[in-house]
Amino acid sequence: MNAVLPPLQIGPITVDTPVVLAPMAGITNTAFRRLCREHGGGLYVNEMVTARALVERRPESLRIIKHEPDEVPRSVQLYSVDPVTTGQAVRMMVEEDRADHIDLNFGCPVPKVTRKGGGSALPWKIRLFESIVSTAVREASKGGVPVTVKMRKGIDEDHLTFTEAGRVARDAGVAAVALHGRTARQHYSGTADWDAVAELREALPDLPVLGNGDIWSAEDALEMVRRTGVDGVVVGRGCQGRPWLFGDLQAAFEGRDERHRPDLAMVVETLLRHARMLIPYFDGDELKAMQDIRKHVSWYFKGYPVGSQLRTQLVTVETLAQLQELLGRLDHSIDYPGADAEGPRGRAGSPKKVHLPEDWLVSRELDEDQREMIAAAEVDTSGG
Repeated sequence: MNAVLPPLQIGPITVDTPVVLAPMAGITNTAFRRLCREHGGGLYVNEMVTARALVERRPESLRIIKHEPDEVPRSVQLYSVDPVTTGQAVRMMVEEDRADHIDLNFGCPVPKVTRKGGGSALPWKIRLFESIVSTAVREASKGGVPVTVKMRKGIDEDHLTFTEAGRVARDAGVAAVALHGRTARQHYSGTADWDAVAELREALPDLPVLGNGDIWSAEDALEMVRRTGVDGVVVGRGCQGRPWLFGDLQAAFEGRDERHRPDLAMVVETLLRHARMLIPYFDGDELKAMQDIRKHVSWYFKGYPVGSQLRTQLVTVETLAQLQELLGRLDHSIDYPGADAEGPRGRAGSPKKVHLPEDWLVSRELDEDQREMIAAAEVDTSGG
């Protein structure tokens, strides 16, 4: 059968399966990325790291940008509100050979990011946006490292920025742009606006455009491509507790019908492997690894008949032995539950007021107070 989409070209990098794992705070570490990579091809991006934390060489930020020897290409997502710090962080990653691809985060909607003018609030200040992007591209190009941009539609429906930001990013020399079809105000609520993704695709005929938002299955990915004409898809919450989704996506883009329908035994085995791999990631700290796996439990078991009492115990585990013992109580002969295991997962919530710096929306340019705030505002934070 014929491939549905050609390989994705990001600068010198060819991604055979045009799928990107979205960076997700506290989720897309080396352990989870390995599980996803084993199932299908794509570009696997680490958790977002702040430029300042990198420049200051904070241990946690250096852990976040660590890749396993067989992870090629190494993809890092950087968050920054300040061009100078951005340049320093990119220079460091290029000179020390820590990344093959750098993605810039302009999509994060969480208040501690937007209240500093960062994430999805930043493209509103279009000159600041241009300055950060062009600085990153300039520094990365010295090592032949492509830069991409991930963004949202804008702050809210009255303050949309995506087409202008897309053109500015293209002119600054980025290798691709990805659009999550929601505003910052929407957070993860409602449905993603795929028409906006199609609009951006049309506005940038000379640049790879990727679509993000509400891809819960391989069929959703095919439908997004059909409706928008994008060059590839970015998958976030849809793969939570379901790393095999990347196998489904590869099959779909290669024109094959095979899909994973995991029985409970496969889910349990994957969850256990995930937990085991988190222990070395946290430098042997078993408790930290178990605290980390807890958030994945409800995602892995979505739709499966796991009693509420056992679920409660699973999200309080402190040792691997405890986790194994609890999982051993399940009936491993239970088959795939069908539609109940499909569909939306992860946080959705409702639209929220966007927390912004004072007078942020008055002008597209920074005023003096905002300029000073930005210079001091590199926050050590995370979100997608």
